[in-house]
Amino acid sequence: MSRLLIIGPPGSGKGTQAGHLARHFKVPAVSTGDIFRSNVRRKTDLGNQAARYLDDGHFVPDHLTNALVKDRLLESDAMKGFLLDGYPRTAPQALELDSMLADHGHVLDAVIELTAPDAELEERMQRRALEQGRTDDTIDVFRRRLDLYRRQTHEVVSVYAGRGILVSVNGIGDPGGITAAAIAAVEQFLAAPRPPS
Repeated sequence: MSRLLIIGPPGSGKGTQAGHLARHFKVPAVSTGDIFRSNVRRKTDLGNQAARYLDDGHFVPDHLTNALVKDRLLESDAMKGFLLDGYPRTAPQALELDSMLADHGHVLDAVIELTAPDAELEERMQRRALEQGRTDDTIDVFRRRLDLYRRQTHEVVSVYAGRGILVSVNGIGDPGGITAAAIAAVEQFLAAPRPPS
């Protein structure tokens, strides 16, 4: 089983592709959004702390996010493999994930990066706003989220590219075609011989 991570800018289709890829590779999709909501709903200690930030529209701080993800990765279904979506978002979180995995003798097998030009991402966001009536999908909010991605999360992409485990997938086109391309790229990458670490 594989330990995978999917990353990409807002509007790149990460959530959709994460579900398809997790099913194909027979691992649970582990989304930070789901983790937050589950802990808040169950009123866990960490969930109560996270709720204070979420209710005010703020990012949950690293120390809390790290603790929530660590708890989730220790659950039995994720011990043999997972597909992470939404974490790590920053270079310090990437180091924390390394530490979590190393505690159990594991490493990330591959990082899937979905790519798409900004114009395509904006068009998708506007379409989603119309279809779903989402009030947070305004151009200004989207551009702020994209800027935050460029400033913070792109650093994470650089970390994984430097390690030689980044698999870039073109996120433009039919969702089914993107899924097929991502599966083929990841399977080819996982089958290739690895240099000794």
